[in-house]
This record gives sequence, C-alpha cells and structure tokens, in this order.
Amino acid sequence: MTNILDISVNTLAGEPTTLGAITDGKAALVVNVASKCGLTPQYTGLEQLQAEYGPRGFTVVGVPCNQFGGQEPGTAEEIAEFCSTTYGVSFPLTEKSEVNGAGRHPLYAALTEVADAEGKAGDITWNFEKFVLASDGKIVGRFGPRTDPHDTALVAAIEGVLPQ
Repeated sequence: MTNILDISVNTLAGEPTTLGAITDGKAALVVNVASKCGLTPQYTGLEQLQAEYGPRGFTVVGVPCNQFGGQEPGTAEEIAEFCSTTYGVSFPLTEKSEVNGAGRHPLYAALTEVADAEGKAGDITWNFEKFVLASDGKIVGRFGPRTDPHDTALVAAIEGVLPQ
C-alpha cells in the first residue's frame, strides 16, 4: 500500500507535487472546500487553526471540489482570489478535484477508506469533510462537514498529532 504522503497531487496553480511535499513533514487537516456553500464560512475557522497550530508543525490543506451542488465553479485563479481576499487563507490549496465517483482523486480513494466516529467510511457526504493526518501520513480522524473547525474532538485530534 502506498503511503498517503506519496500520492501525487497538483497545487492550485497546477504544479505537480505530492501530499507529503505540501505538508512538508507536518501533521495536517485535509478538507474538501467550496467557495459558494453554506459551510464556506468555515474557512475562517480553518485559517484560525492554521495560524494557531502552524507554528507547532501543522497545516490545513484545502481541496476544492465542485461535486456538491456545483458550489466550487471557479477557475483556479478565481478560487485563489476568493480564498485570499474573502477569508485571508494562507494554507495550501490543491487543484480542484473529485472526491467521489469514478473520477475520485487517489488521495480521496485513500481518505474515504477511513471511518468517522460513528463508524461510517466511504463517500464524502458534502463540502468541508475533514481528515486529520499525523506527520507520517497516518489518518487519525474523520469529521463530518458540519463539524466546526474548533469542535473539541477535532481540536483534540489535531493536538494529538502535534509534536510535544
């Protein structure tokens, strides 16, 4: 089995890389994001997590996805501009990707094998589903779209994978 950190992804700018290069040895929160969703204000909390935990060896990784109600219709440039000007996003974003179905990105093929706290694995249910990864790529938590970025269980999972 391939380590999730070795999976090829493209940056939002279209540059080929790997998840491991994006996370750069840090623990991560991988989130499928969308600019025109009722949950889009979660960008504020995600950016707060980045600011708070980034210096401790953590990064948020946003994966734009247009599979849920067409809520991420923009180009890479439009997505970057929206995230930067509206929410001050400083964390890395990948290119727009499919998280479900026949075109599912290999990153999400690996992520969706993991069950959430209720034991549900499989397809992403909506925008802003969250996965906590340790710095070695081990997936240690899956949280639903409506889970606030500052939810106590999510924060505990993040703190649990940070260097002491």
